[in-house]
Amino acid sequence: MEATDYLTRQHRAIEQALRKALDSEDAAAKRSQFLDIADALILHIASEEQVFYPAVHDDPNEDVLLESLEEHLALKRLVADLLVLPGDDATFQPKLRVLRELCEHHHKDEERKLFPEVRSKQDETRLEAVGAEMDALQLRLQAGGKPRRAVRRQVAAAAPLR
Repeated sequence: MEATDYLTRQHRAIEQALRKALDSEDAAAKRSQFLDIADALILHIASEEQVFYPAVHDDPNEDVLLESLEEHLALKRLVADLLVLPGDDATFQPKLRVLRELCEHHHKDEERKLFPEVRSKQDETRLEAVGAEMDALQLRLQAGGKPRRAVRRQVAAAAPLR
């Protein structure tokens, strides 16, 4: 699948899962749903940082990519905060709501600014290869266990633009 389509599908799935978790009345169910979301989000972020951004990095995109990396850092920090909270903690729901808002903002920026630029400069064959590479990375990371466990080591600074 072409890289921007691959990422857009993941955007919608993450957003839908966040809305569902926020609507849940049961604290244990909300926490369980969040753990699944955290894994999906960390896989998504890893594939963007390690594969997609380096593949599309050029001067016109650099500012957008650097901003995206800072947004990833904010998302990772929120995930790390939420991972240590029980679902019935008074701050769990507000933090989860902020996570949803940050995700939606980040996704909108990518889809409106970055993806059209990428599609105009990269051919479809290249974007399909990048999509396959991201998928392979996510499968490897998923096979290694719960991806969310790595987030605590990733909150000191934004990832570099490789």
